Amino acid sequence: MRRRLINSTLAVVLVVISVFGVSLVIVETRTISSSAQESVESEALRLISVVEGRLLGDERVNPDVLSEQIDPKRFALIEIAGREPIVVGERPEGSVLRAIETGDGGAKVTVEESRSAVTREVLRTLLIIGAVALLAIVSAVLLAVRQANRLTSPLTDLAETAERLGSGDPRPRHKRYGVPELDRVADVLDASAERIARMLTAERRLAADASHQLRTPLTALSMRIEEISVTDDPETVKEEANIALTQVERLTDVVERLLTNSRDPRTGSAVVFDLDEVIKQQIEEWRPAYRSTGRALVRSGKHGLRAVGTPGAVAQVLAALIENSLMHGGGTVALRTRVTGNQAVIEVTDEGPGVPAELGARIFERTISGRNSTGIGLAVARDLAEADGGRLELLQQHPAVFALFLSRTQLDRKDPERPVR
Repeated sequence: MRRRLINSTLAVVLVVISVFGVSLVIVETRTISSSAQESVESEALRLISVVEGRLLGDERVNPDVLSEQIDPKRFALIEIAGREPIVVGERPEGSVLRAIETGDGGAKVTVEESRSAVTREVLRTLLIIGAVALLAIVSAVLLAVRQANRLTSPLTDLAETAERLGSGDPRPRHKRYGVPELDRVADVLDASAERIARMLTAERRLAADASHQLRTPLTALSMRIEEISVTDDPETVKEEANIALTQVERLTDVVERLLTNSRDPRTGSAVVFDLDEVIKQQIEEWRPAYRSTGRALVRSGKHGLRAVGTPGAVAQVLAALIENSLMHGGGTVALRTRVTGNQAVIEVTDEGPGVPAELGARIFERTISGRNSTGIGLAVARDLAEADGGRLELLQQHPAVFALFLSRTQLDRKDPERPVR
């Protein structure tokens, strides 16, 4: 492309120089020839005036007198009736410029000049025009090279940006070139890079959330399967199998919830549900893990509350809080329900050391953790709570008290679960 730009620019300049140069040469040649002819005619007219004047004054008319009145490079022939012709200068050979003037007294003057002088003048003019044309061509080449570099360098840079974008490096460069069309392409590439970066971030976030959120149901499911494998009691097998099926249903709900949030975090399926059922299910699920560590998981507070939200999402939030207390807290973990205004609140507290002061304001940020954990659980829990129109807060750091706020309804507990409009 660079070579094409240079060649096209040079071709345009050559065409322009050719058209105007030839026209200028023709005009200058005619102008020089006309000027030389006019000069010869002017000299002939001046010479005839001198001859006529001397004849009227009865003065001598001879070559010595007339040679002072004519250009030495020119030839003059003066013809006077009844006298010998007077010759001034040497007669030129070849093509000449000639002017003939006749006076009132019958005198005739012929002035001639060789065309070689005109030819030399024309050649000098051609040399000047040629030099100017050559300078114009050189300037055009330099300008074409500069313009080609200005255009091809950004295009090469944009090609490298597109190649880097295709190879999986979506960082926008925010580089502009001062050419509106090229800057538009750069804007589009940067916008594409930002979109791809957001998509990759969302995919990585989904993978991290999925691995974290699926870990708890899978662990609980494996525990139930182990219970089945070590018992011969049919009733126990049946009970554990039913619990395992419940875990599978929860696992399916977790997957669907994660996929829904990944497509549109604002999409919700809020319903009116019984908080007691969700809390009871979580206590039963986590109690074996707490019992194995010598700790207790208890529930207190107001019963019979119905809240607006997604039961699966609320269960995931509570699971994240209970697991957080199991890993980072200490002593008995209590789930307490209460009412404040038009909201139902579930508080999760333990008897551990609490949340470090330096992490208090950032505890819900991703990758923020007080110990060797992923730092994803509480961030995902807050996102799930907000997707349902609720909120998750750290009410107290020492000991740690987390609270899940949900919209509350006054419907009777016997009413069937139904979507909220």
